[in-house]
Amino acid sequence: MKMWSHLNRTKGDMSVDSDFELGQISIHTTDNKGHDPEFWAAQATKKICEYSESAPEHIKQQAIAFQNQVYSVILLAIINAINSKKVTYVNLLRQQGHDDMADIIKEL
Repeated sequence: MKMWSHLNRTKGDMSVDSDFELGQISIHTTDNKGHDPEFWAAQATKKICEYSESAPEHIKQQAIAFQNQVYSVILLAIINAINSKKVTYVNLLRQQGHDDMADIIKEL
C-alpha cells in the first residue's frame, strides 16, 4: 500500500525524489490482558525469518526448523526478561514496606 506515490524534498540546490510504502498491517487484540510471551516470540520470529511458500520442499523444511530454533531462543529470552523485571519490582516494593503488593506481583 503506497502512502504517497511521490515525495519531493528540496534542500538548497539538491532535490530528492522517493517513494514511501507502508508494509502489511495486522491487528491482534486481547481481552483484559496483554499478549503473552509466546505471541511476542512468534511475532519476532516472523520478522526475523520468513520463507517463500514456493520454495523447494527441502528449503522449506530447513526454514521451518530454523524458525523453531529462533522462536525457542526468543521465547526463553522474553520469559527471562519478564521474570527478571518481576523480581526487581518485588524487591523494590518489599524495600519500601509494601509486602502485600510485592506478594501480588510475585504471584502474577
